[in-house]
Amino acid sequence: MDADAYLAAAPDARREALTRLRELCLAELPGFEEAIAYGMPVYIRPGEEVGEIAWANQKQYISFYLMRTDVREAFADRLAPHDMGKACLRFRNPAKVDFALIRDLLRATAAPGPGRAC
Repeated sequence: MDADAYLAAAPDARREALTRLRELCLAELPGFEEAIAYGMPVYIRPGEEVGEIAWANQKQYISFYLMRTDVREAFADRLAPHDMGKACLRFRNPAKVDFALIRDLLRATAAPGPGRAC
């Protein structure tokens, strides 16, 4: 499976938001490799083995995984009002995905920096 097949299999109600997530990842993570790991699209920095960003269609929400602890800490104030696990930002309503926040998180992830929560 690749990201195209993943999107094709997503529910119609979420496909537009998931497609936009993918487009943002591709645009804001230059040089990162898009792959499928753990059943979802992930983005891996060249020369690394572990993804730094991933997204998924879950049963109850859209998940955006942000593995870099330094980026999560830098955006703590903006992440606070959202449904956030250790490294997973959850959006229950596809129409309410905060694409501006995600774009900023992706840009910060693309910059070199220490620390990932793996």
